[in-house]
Amino acid sequence: MTREQYILATQQNNLPRTENPQLYPVGIYGWRKRCLYFFVLLLLVTMIVNLAMTIWILKVMNFTVDSPLVLQSDRNVTMNARNHMGQLTGQLTVGADAVEAQCKRFEVSSSEDGRVLFSADEEEIVIGADRLKVTGTEGAVFEHSVETPHIRAEPSQDLKLESPTRSLIMEAPKGIQVSAAAGDLKATCRKELHLQSTEGEIFLNADSIRLGNLPLGSFSSSSSPSASSSAPRQTIYELCVCPNGKLYLSPAGTGSTCQSSSNICLWS
Repeated sequence: MTREQYILATQQNNLPRTENPQLYPVGIYGWRKRCLYFFVLLLLVTMIVNLAMTIWILKVMNFTVDSPLVLQSDRNVTMNARNHMGQLTGQLTVGADAVEAQCKRFEVSSSEDGRVLFSADEEEIVIGADRLKVTGTEGAVFEHSVETPHIRAEPSQDLKLESPTRSLIMEAPKGIQVSAAAGDLKATCRKELHLQSTEGEIFLNADSIRLGNLPLGSFSSSSSPSASSSAPRQTIYELCVCPNGKLYLSPAGTGSTCQSSSNICLWS
C-alpha cells in the first residue's frame, strides 16, 4: 500500500465517504519511461560492442595467457618513455634493419641474481659476464687501446694478436706474462722486433736457444789453399756481436775468430 492510498484510507475512516475518490498513480510513465528503456538498451548495446571489440583486439594482437606476447607491425615498432612534463626520456625502435635504443644508460641484467651483464652510456661500456666470447672469423677489432687482465683463446684454438698496418704495443707497470702451456709461442713482424728492459734483464731460459738465418762472417785462414781444401767441413761456429748489437757467426777455432770476420759489422 502506498502512502497516498494509506492517507486516503485513513481519511475515509474519519471523513464522510464521497462518491468519486481521486487516486494518484505512482511510478514512471509516458515519455520518461520510454527514455529510460532507450538508455538501458543503448547501454546494453555499448557493452556488447565493447566486449566484441576487446575480444577482436586480443585476437589480432595475440594477447593470450599461455603464449608469448607478440607486437607485430609492417614497419617499425616503437616504444617511448616520457616524464611528467611529456618530454621524451627513452625510446626503443625495432625496425627491419636494426634495433635502436635512445636513452641515457642501457643495461642488461641477469634474471637470477640481478647482476649487470652489459651496460653502456656516454662514458664507458661495461661487460660484466664471466667471459666475453667473440665468434667472428676475423676476431675482434679495436680502434684504440684495450685494457684487460686476461686474454685467452678457446681450447684447442690459437690466440693471435695482430696489427696488420701499425705497431702492436703491450705495456704493464708490473710486467707482462705471455705463456703457451700446450703449444708454441710465436712473434713475427715485417721489419723489426724490439725486446727492451729499462731496469731489468731479458732472460731466455730453454733447453735450446736457436737463432736462425744469422749471417756468416768471412774468415781468411792463413793456411794454404791445398790445406784448406783438404780440411774437414766447418760445423762449429762462434757467435759474435757487433758494436751496434747485430749478431753474426764466425767459424770456431782454437781462439776467438770474431775479430777476423768482423768486416760484416761494417755493412750492418
